[in-house]
Amino acid sequence: MTKGNINVSVENIFPLIKKFLYSDHEIFLRELISNATDATLKLKHLTNVGDAKVEYGNPQIEVKVDKKGKKLHIIDQGLGMTADEVEKYINQVAFSGAEEFLDKYKDSAKDSGIIGHFGLGFYSAFMVAEKVEIITKSFKGEPAAHWSCDGSPEFTLKTADKKERGTEIILHIAEDSTEFLEESRIRELLLKYNKFMPIPIKFGTKEINDPDFTPKTTKDKDGKETTEPHKQITVDDIINNPNPAWTKQPTELKDEDYSGFYRELYPMQFEEPLFNIHLNVDYPFNLTGILYFPKMTNDLNIQKDRIQLYQNQVFVTDNVEGIVPEFLTMLRGVIDSPDIPLNVSRSYLQADGAVKKISSYITRKVADKLKSLFNNNREDFEAKWNDIKIVIEYGMLSEEKFFEKADAFALYPTVDGKYFTYEELFNKIKANQTDKDDKLVILYASDKDAQHSYIETAKAKGYEVLLLDSPIVSHLIQKLESTKENITFARVDGDHINNLIKKDETTISKLDEDQKKTLDELLKEVIPSEKFMVQLEAMDSNESPFTITQPEFMRRMKEMQQTGGGGMFGMGNMPEMYNLVVNTNSELVGEILNTKTKKKQERLINQSLDLARLSQGLLKGEELTNFIKRSYEMIK
Repeated sequence: MTKGNINVSVENIFPLIKKFLYSDHEIFLRELISNATDATLKLKHLTNVGDAKVEYGNPQIEVKVDKKGKKLHIIDQGLGMTADEVEKYINQVAFSGAEEFLDKYKDSAKDSGIIGHFGLGFYSAFMVAEKVEIITKSFKGEPAAHWSCDGSPEFTLKTADKKERGTEIILHIAEDSTEFLEESRIRELLLKYNKFMPIPIKFGTKEINDPDFTPKTTKDKDGKETTEPHKQITVDDIINNPNPAWTKQPTELKDEDYSGFYRELYPMQFEEPLFNIHLNVDYPFNLTGILYFPKMTNDLNIQKDRIQLYQNQVFVTDNVEGIVPEFLTMLRGVIDSPDIPLNVSRSYLQADGAVKKISSYITRKVADKLKSLFNNNREDFEAKWNDIKIVIEYGMLSEEKFFEKADAFALYPTVDGKYFTYEELFNKIKANQTDKDDKLVILYASDKDAQHSYIETAKAKGYEVLLLDSPIVSHLIQKLESTKENITFARVDGDHINNLIKKDETTISKLDEDQKKTLDELLKEVIPSEKFMVQLEAMDSNESPFTITQPEFMRRMKEMQQTGGGGMFGMGNMPEMYNLVVNTNSELVGEILNTKTKKKQERLINQSLDLARLSQGLLKGEELTNFIKRSYEMIK
């Protein structure tokens, strides 16, 4: 038997491991099973190339809980180790950097990813165990070795009588970590971190119907049939899927395979995804995965099921910001890359060159897939537009390369349910919606019902009105106006239609300058100036006498501030201001001007204003009650 000290230059490294290595101690199980998987896959490689003269067989990893003995066992059938290899890989592990570890991580170790950085994967066991044993037998046929350490730098190493190839790690669970002696807790961790490990993981047994047993059916004297119950057999409970869909070639998979894998990833999701994107690249980095577009809502904050990041089928995190472009974090699915370190800090990831390349590759791949979906089945793409637009619009805003590619598939729907690409829209409206200053005005609505009268007024002039109703539309419009030449967007209720698209022709007012001045003063006496800016306009006599509009710039700035950005301090808190466009050619406006009694004038002005407010959904509470009462009195 050998005794000795582990090559640790700082005495208190073990307390540090326990305290600082990871804020989440549960990670130890992932590390130990990753090591077991690694040992098994290495053996497979050696047998394939002929360097290991042993049968590979069908190895599995077994996890056993011994609650009574307060022990957790992780057993593999991989390479195993000789006593010399234990000495080399366990005792002389890279602890020469212990001082650096101390200095660098004593304050920030919670997010430091130390295990992968310093080769401390095995030692994560000491976060939950007061003593750890390794019983291992190498495939080389040498005697088995038994290593033991009680959490101090001292260890013992002796021969063992283990007959089977592989390694068993025994954790004597510490008093403050007894949660890891609960089978339900271990099962939860195995499903979280090891659900798709490439080697089968056994965790206990389960009863299933015997597939070789055929139940007999018999009849009694009355002819009543009785079928004997199924014969149950006990089998190993393999809790993982070693061959998940993303490890296969797209040609091997059908639509139902992608749907089945989605349900495997998100068992609580009952809606089918709209479509998927299979990622598969081996140069200049390795990356595989499947991304799914779920049905989206307009709420940017709803995100329960996130993309899962794996390294060689080992779960790393579902916090993928910095790896996946931000706009795609709304998607679901899996990304697996051996080029992403298993344990890393967020800041390390975001600065990593390989990660940046991965991010831009995913952006390009998603854009290409959207383009091909649009080209191959435009009708289906249009039907799904409302469910995916928020991702695409966010991508156009946040990723320049995606914005450039999006012209090929980004859609601009109209209030009538037609869909245009930008180029199609431009060609359709150029002749009719270019104003007298040669600027193309793109009209849009954000709410078909609330803005119905404005939409109808625009359509009466033959104008197309888009329906743009996502929460980030103000930002997107700003982006389009700054990148496309000589265009402007105008919401249909931003002004009277004649002012939104100004043409050369002008309508003559029936009122002279003195009458206009008298009317203006009269209106301003009754209409609250803190809410409405009165503007007199000469329009067709059939058009509305009073129309309420909200200035495009003011409204857009408020909306942008509410969804982040906008650059206008305090704009979101400013009181709502509206324009009141008064048609000087309207019969009713003429009557207001010519009415002799002040009281009747005021009543007509208030009634007209309230009707305009009602059409905009601005009449509420006491003002609405007063309007209804006044209306009944006028009918009488």
